Amino acid sequence: MKGIVADADVVGQVERIVAVVQGKVWGDIWHELGLRYFIFEQLDLDSDSSDAEVWDKCQAAEVVLITGNRNADDPDSLEATIEARNEPSALPVFTLADAERVLNDSEYVELIAESLLDYIMYIDNVRGTGRLYLP
Repeated sequence: MKGIVADADVVGQVERIVAVVQGKVWGDIWHELGLRYFIFEQLDLDSDSSDAEVWDKCQAAEVVLITGNRNADDPDSLEATIEARNEPSALPVFTLADAERVLNDSEYVELIAESLLDYIMYIDNVRGTGRLYLP
């Protein structure tokens, strides 16, 4: 696994989380794992890319997607894509349980950072799970 990318709906939230995981408390682990924070453009994605395109690019690049998206509104939705394409080797999608709280609660961001790094350190144990919630 190479790193994480923020879905278009939670860029600001993920930037706050990344600041914490790259910071004083967790930064050594982040760097030891060789992780990077990617933006859509680095994965040849646009903010209006379909959920299926985002899933495919993340899986191919070995980058974990962090999202606030929970719906299954259409066959190309993220939930429908996970259900249709998930397999034992697939990276999970991390979903922020409360995306708005990330913007206003530093203690909550710390909990998310700890949970995220714990999952990432043992990423092979959570492959194929589909969706995991943070924290």
